[in-house]
Amino acid sequence: MTSWPALDWTVWRETAIGLQLRTQIIGKVRLALTPWLNHSWHVPLYLTARGLSTSSIPCGERILQIDFDFIAERVMLATSDGEVRTVPLATGTIAEFHSAIMAALAELGVSCNFDPKPSEMPDPVPFAEDHVERPYDADAVRDFWRAMIRIAHVLGEFRTGFLGKASPTHFFWGSFDLASTRFSGRDAPRHPGGVPGLPDAVACEAYSHEESSVGFWPGSDAYPQASFYAYAYPAPPGYADARVEPVEAEFNTDLGEFLLSYDAVRTAADPDAALLAFCRSTYDSAADLGGWDRGALECPLGRPRIPRESRHNLAIGGLSERARHGRIL
Repeated sequence: MTSWPALDWTVWRETAIGLQLRTQIIGKVRLALTPWLNHSWHVPLYLTARGLSTSSIPCGERILQIDFDFIAERVMLATSDGEVRTVPLATGTIAEFHSAIMAALAELGVSCNFDPKPSEMPDPVPFAEDHVERPYDADAVRDFWRAMIRIAHVLGEFRTGFLGKASPTHFFWGSFDLASTRFSGRDAPRHPGGVPGLPDAVACEAYSHEESSVGFWPGSDAYPQASFYAYAYPAPPGYADARVEPVEAEFNTDLGEFLLSYDAVRTAADPDAALLAFCRSTYDSAADLGGWDRGALECPLGRPRIPRESRHNLAIGGLSERARHGRIL
């Protein structure tokens, strides 16, 4: 019996699309108010114990934070001067949700202008003009969130084995996916752009350096199946033919990335181990074929309360016995 929830895109499609549009509105608030960070890392949302969060957004002399609370089925907007506003997560139109969020921001004294249309979605309709009634299946949303919690645990563990530049595990509302990325440290060829719904300047900046990325998305009309993905940019010669784990993973030539169905992981004897194997093997292929300096970039997976052995400590004989046994923290 697995604690990973079942996810069926065809069952919760309408709720999923509505949730993506709602996360885009909140994400665009963060985008509009936050200084640009490399690879658009100022844009994503982050998992919390109750849903998703923008984390702290600079707002004049204050901080603004916007949280999706999937347990209480609401969005909470809070400022560092103690003001709070809430907007329910419920069946309704995107226009109504957009209006409620903008009204809450105005009441909090936050001025915010952003692109009024969704990003990276087909046939985008401006938020304020989207009057289609959208269902909100709270149980389906919570299942999606709980799945991401399990996935984030594994991606977080995987990240501890890398000393080089690596992204947080974060949720991109444009592509509606949870992602984690490692970098070789070298510049990449200029990205050609042409990503639907994404300005070329954003795509070029996002892919400015060689990377190996792994992530998860719940499905879409183009690919209606919850799946894990992994890709390298630029993809080194032979990458598509690399052997990766588990055996259910395969390279999708249309998308240019490895795919592994969520169900294959969920129903595995050890889902965490199956996903970690996918993370490791796809990265191994990208790093080996791409000639990454793996000796300088990698380290053993981290353990709670155990500091890394630094080169300085190794040079003087290692950490003390107390440090090696984790009793200093």
